[in-house]
Amino acid sequence: MIIANRLPVTLCIDGDAWRLAPSSGGLATALAPLHNRTQGIWVGWLGEPSKTLARVGTDLSAELELQRLVSVELSRNDLSRFYDGFSNGVLWPLFHFLLDKVNLDAELDWQSYRAVNQRFAKAAARKYRDGDVIWIHDYQLMLVPGLLRRLLPKARIGFFLHVPFPASDVFRILPWRTEVLESLLAADLIGFHTATYLHNFQRSAAQLAGADIELDAVCFNERRIKLGVYPIGIEVEPFERAANDPAVEAEMVRIRQAHPDKRIVLGVDRLDYTKGIPRRLLTIQRLLERRPDLRDKLLFIQVAVPSREKVAAYDELRRVVNELSGRVNGQFGTPIGSPIHFLYRSIPFSQLVALYRIADVMLVTPLRDGMNVVAKEYVASRVDDDGVLVLSELAGAAAELHEALTVNPYDISGTATMLAAALDMAPAERRIRMQAMRAHVRTHDVHRWAARFIDKLGRLGPAPSESISTVPPVLPEAVTARLRAAAARHILLDYDGTLVPYFPLPALAIPDSELSDLLLCLAQTAGNVVHIVTGRSRAWIEPWLGHLPIVLHAEHGYWSRYPGYSWVANGFTDGAWKEPLRSLMSQFVEGTPGALLEEKDVSLALHYRSVDPSIVQERLGWLRAELRRRTMDQLEIAEAGKVFEIRLRGIHKGLVGNTLTQNLDQATEILAIGDDRTDEDLFSSLPASAVTVRVGGGNSRAKYALYDVAEVRALLESLCCPPPN
Repeated sequence: MIIANRLPVTLCIDGDAWRLAPSSGGLATALAPLHNRTQGIWVGWLGEPSKTLARVGTDLSAELELQRLVSVELSRNDLSRFYDGFSNGVLWPLFHFLLDKVNLDAELDWQSYRAVNQRFAKAAARKYRDGDVIWIHDYQLMLVPGLLRRLLPKARIGFFLHVPFPASDVFRILPWRTEVLESLLAADLIGFHTATYLHNFQRSAAQLAGADIELDAVCFNERRIKLGVYPIGIEVEPFERAANDPAVEAEMVRIRQAHPDKRIVLGVDRLDYTKGIPRRLLTIQRLLERRPDLRDKLLFIQVAVPSREKVAAYDELRRVVNELSGRVNGQFGTPIGSPIHFLYRSIPFSQLVALYRIADVMLVTPLRDGMNVVAKEYVASRVDDDGVLVLSELAGAAAELHEALTVNPYDISGTATMLAAALDMAPAERRIRMQAMRAHVRTHDVHRWAARFIDKLGRLGPAPSESISTVPPVLPEAVTARLRAAAARHILLDYDGTLVPYFPLPALAIPDSELSDLLLCLAQTAGNVVHIVTGRSRAWIEPWLGHLPIVLHAEHGYWSRYPGYSWVANGFTDGAWKEPLRSLMSQFVEGTPGALLEEKDVSLALHYRSVDPSIVQERLGWLRAELRRRTMDQLEIAEAGKVFEIRLRGIHKGLVGNTLTQNLDQATEILAIGDDRTDEDLFSSLPASAVTVRVGGGNSRAKYALYDVAEVRALLESLCCPPPN
């Protein structure tokens, strides 16, 4: 049973005739496939006030029953107070952190909100049958879980919040906060788009309702309420299909012919003050002020779909946007064109996809947004793997689409800088970023979102090393001079965090041309032998560095390859040990947005650099507890560089150091540089005379430290010169 403010259909009346048309809202679009697939019941409003419904007659009731829809009637007063007054006049701005727009003198609106929620709960209870699973949606119906729990004590109830849940200090402003919280805590499972929203709720539940917090749950009134992160997806196939439609191709040609040689930046939003459209226009103005070369080449198309036109704040917003558009066009327009094209209307789907396909940059910069599926629609439409997404870090989508260029929407100057970077981005980087986002959007679609939540709700049980203690000093010039003076040097280098900075997506850490030239120069300098000692697999490191005359060591030294030779394994494994752990680590990834699982020959590695820091330790704590229950005699855990790795015991970078020093001439200098705990094994395996360097500071066995990648490269450049005679 789905309970939402709107039904998936809307009543359309023309004189004495009526019809049911598909609702246009994102929630209706997302849940309609689930409703049809499960043959369930949907409780909601039909889109017309109760007086209008009275004119239609019994035929409508029969049609609704046929489609398994239960209509909750709302009067015009309900729409004014429950919907416009409280839902959108109090909760909407509060949950989006726009406190200046919150109407807290809203007692009558609150009473209407409570009464309408009671009406929804009673309508659902009348249709409930033993064993039904109930899924309630969004901020308009936050009292329904508590009201239903009183009516149906044994029901399985889930609630999903499609907007942000604010920080506890913001939520406590709401005069009716306790009743709202305690009602939500009557659910069995509560879902959020991001881990941040989940933790905001947990803190509010603890601080304002006295709930006890667990890893992914809260305990209240002797009940354990599960919490989960379920980022909503979109139905990808319609966008991909439309993107290849000849009609869309024709529309793209028409747009291009109307705006030849233009770089197109696109914005698509409801005209809502949370979407940041005025600041977006100021960003375009700032960019054109800085970049005169773009003034005749840039076209910003802003589609603003009318929204809540009866609310005064929205009418004022439209006036501000029109004035800003006119001001920027007046400043930078020419007799043959203007930089801003503002469309205040809905547009056909085919035209929307054509705009997505043709936009060089998609600008999605809400001041706060629960998810923002427009960002995902743009990605789904880019079947050409091109285009750049500039995304507000305050949108829920930023927790998933890590390959987008993220911005602070309140920082106009910073957003303009990032927009310029998007316009200047090289085709290869655009392709890498878009391919990664498309793969994520395709696999994490709306069907997967719904299935994960319902599956979790249905499966719920009945309600009731050696110490590293030195901080090394900065590498002295005298030591550098000693290295330069040596006749022979072995140089052992980590890759990520040492030669290149960390990237949110491992595939983006491609060696730039300067690094390739540096390594080549280093390797060709008389007396130098260069080793790359990395945790990456052969599949990563060989395409990037295999053409250079250097020694490659992959998977922490398990594999080695000398120039001109094939890879050699420093041990043997059949990989059978990985099978029981793969599903456990996949479960971690499933419940931890931003985590990636990488499988290597001798290890399983979880990358969590893109995971919300506030949940990392809790999730890792869960994983460690699960691992303690298993036999790990031949395995060990290595944690470094935001990677949690389970590997065969004894496979570490120290293998490289041990092998290297067995037959090394004592006159040969050894330089080893790395940035994380995996490099400590290498440092400890080298003789006392070796120069060991930790990048980035922190406790280490290394003798010395360098600040960052730039300092490492500067040091290596100094070792490219031939030694003095």
